[in-house]
Amino acid sequence: MSENALNAEPRTARVPLLDRITVSILDRVMAGLEGGTLEVELPDGTVRSYGAGPAVRMRIASPALFRRIATRGKVGLGESWMAEEWDTDDLVGLFELLLRNANAAADRHATLRRIVAARPRPNRRNGLFAARRRIQYHYDLGNELFELMLDETMTYSCAVFASADESLADAQRRKVRQICEKLELGPGDRVLEIGCGWGSFALIAAGEYGAHVTGLTLSRAQAALARERIAAAGLEDRIEILEEDYRRHEGRYTKIASIEMLEAIGEREFPTYFAAIDRFLEPGGSACVQTILVPDERWDRYRTSPDWIEQYVFPGCLIPSLGALAQATARSSRMMIHEVEEIGPDYPETLRRWRVSFTDRLDEVRALGYDRRFVRTWNFYLAFCEAAFRLRALRDVQLTLRRAYDA
Repeated sequence: MSENALNAEPRTARVPLLDRITVSILDRVMAGLEGGTLEVELPDGTVRSYGAGPAVRMRIASPALFRRIATRGKVGLGESWMAEEWDTDDLVGLFELLLRNANAAADRHATLRRIVAARPRPNRRNGLFAARRRIQYHYDLGNELFELMLDETMTYSCAVFASADESLADAQRRKVRQICEKLELGPGDRVLEIGCGWGSFALIAAGEYGAHVTGLTLSRAQAALARERIAAAGLEDRIEILEEDYRRHEGRYTKIASIEMLEAIGEREFPTYFAAIDRFLEPGGSACVQTILVPDERWDRYRTSPDWIEQYVFPGCLIPSLGALAQATARSSRMMIHEVEEIGPDYPETLRRWRVSFTDRLDEVRALGYDRRFVRTWNFYLAFCEAAFRLRALRDVQLTLRRAYDA
């Protein structure tokens, strides 16, 4: 060894530039975190802590996460999760913490928010062909998959619980009966259900209330199973399932039900939807529409921003706001929103039970051919929705619609 080498001062280990930038961005974005502690484990194993209170740990495997968020915002966060660039011990808790701080963080980083918002949501038209293709993308994943996740009623919408220990199936039946009561269903009613799913509403409306039900769906898989269930219940004389777009349907009905279908049609179709309800209803008829909502104050920002769930779970979906629906109803029909009942507080428990059932049966999910990326995608989707409903970032309501001066 040379004398110069022996006399040289020891070098300080250099932190890679990308890692230093990553830590700097993280420190800026997480400054002022409230309502809990976020522990972030970086790719080199070091841990940084932000906020105070109950802790949630996020493990970052790749700094690519930050590049995705910087260029793709919330969509990038989901894409990074799908790519396994980060993980957490509590996905719902992490979303709750981030949602609690979302508005304050956006105000602190207005420039970044404007850059991300400059990449607008694709303005996708939900024409007849596109609507069928998008519905089949989600609902024709396979009845077997949904049977693993849902309860025996095969109801894929918010339940209404009477108690914390009530079964999900009983809570779903209560929700359906609640809609039937709002419609004042009886044996003389002819009911149209727009978006009939696997037939849970039709089975109760016909089997318990004596109504005759026509159900519309664009999903072949749903229609096939719904017909099997109707035949098994001996109700083929009272229920008809049609694979038909509501925009092409013809008929007159005394009552109409539509349960969490409205979110799938897109903003441009809101007027068409309410005009169709008006066209289908006999004089004196009524409709009950159950729908997820975003708060009105978020509507303009949400409707124009890219959305991860729209891109990877429900293509073409757009969750409405109550104000947007009230305007569409008034401008396109003689209908009015007669009553509004909030059932959103029951959605976190509904979603939690779906997520628990899904994760408890992962071996069966994988046996159906669904890969690791699919499993992570659905865990992200279910966990985010659970957190969003828990914090009222999303709502769920039952709207009763009637015409003015129409007794």
